[in-house]
Amino acid sequence: MLRKRALRVVIGLVTISIAATGCGRSSSGQTSQPGGGASVAADAKAADLVPATIKAKGALRVATAEGYPPMEMYKKGTQDLIGVDPELAAAIAGRLGLKLEMTNASFPGLIPGLQADRWDLAMSSMSDTEERRKAVDFVDYFQAGGSIMVAKGNPAGVKDLPDLCGRAVVLAKGSSNLAIGEGQNATCAKKMTISQSEDAPTGLLQIDAGRAVATIVDYPVAKMLAQESGKYEVLEAQYEAGPWGIAIDKKDSQLRDAVQRALQELIDSGEYTKLLEKWGVTGSAIQAATVNDQK
Repeated sequence: MLRKRALRVVIGLVTISIAATGCGRSSSGQTSQPGGGASVAADAKAADLVPATIKAKGALRVATAEGYPPMEMYKKGTQDLIGVDPELAAAIAGRLGLKLEMTNASFPGLIPGLQADRWDLAMSSMSDTEERRKAVDFVDYFQAGGSIMVAKGNPAGVKDLPDLCGRAVVLAKGSSNLAIGEGQNATCAKKMTISQSEDAPTGLLQIDAGRAVATIVDYPVAKMLAQESGKYEVLEAQYEAGPWGIAIDKKDSQLRDAVQRALQELIDSGEYTKLLEKWGVTGSAIQAATVNDQK
């Protein structure tokens, strides 16, 4: 899903800010394969693919935009970045034999920062889209879509998206999840009663009050909200799911290939799955590290 609107979390979480524009990236002289990957030895280790300039510095500079739990956020009471993205960035840096330097930046400034060489990677729940690929390449590491949230115990017995027909549903204004609900509603013989909330957490208040039986929220955010509150359940199906990617400037193809190999090593070793399990988002796991959503 595209990060594109404000989402204020009220259940002990930090403010979530989702931007629409500006963001969410190769060295010259390499032969590209179909799908955007460069020709590299099949048995090469990720650390062997690191560009000499980065290896000499000994650090991998990664930017994120905190405020999108459980993907990236501050540890409570500190300025320490935690979540799926910072921890996966650290694991990738480790595979590359580099120290991680993590920077918090504004979401719209992530891609311009890459192009200005302020950092090497941008990793911030960024949707891999054709429009963004004009500026950057992506190493895809996550699949996410909208998931249905209901009250704990699912008292209305909601099973899937078509099952929302004829029911009261609350959806966040201007969100891609509103579009999912409205798209389904167009096919319903008995229409939903759709109300619109300012954001996901205020929508959940309507479920608390019995004014709605369900909402649709980006899967990782839905899982965090349910875990933190203990008051909701998340149905595992994800609708209109798409890839999220690690953005890398197009001039840095050698680094892109090193990051792709590092991610694949983490997948193969099981470390990737353990990290997602820690944050409760294994439903968004991928099986293979791809570039620009090319299978």
